[in-house]
Amino acid sequence: MPSVSVRIPTQLRSLTGGLAEVVLDGATVGDVLRALDVSHPGFGERIFDEAGKLRRFVNVFVAEEDVRFLDGLDTPVTAGQVLSIVPAVAGG
Repeated sequence: MPSVSVRIPTQLRSLTGGLAEVVLDGATVGDVLRALDVSHPGFGERIFDEAGKLRRFVNVFVAEEDVRFLDGLDTPVTAGQVLSIVPAVAGG
């Protein structure tokens, strides 16, 4: 399986012991995000809803492309790619 770098947003770094980036293996975005939850418990409840889909306010990018416009959690990843978790910002 390819190794992918995952960029962790500041507000979730407490789950990674302060790390801004972690390297995980997986064939798809979903595989990598599930591996993130296994290696750093607590991510799953923050990024997945009850149905196992990405929460509305969580954006995930692979190589600067929003996975919602690709194949979602089934989007394939290749070795060396960067996956970024970006919480949505709401304002008024």
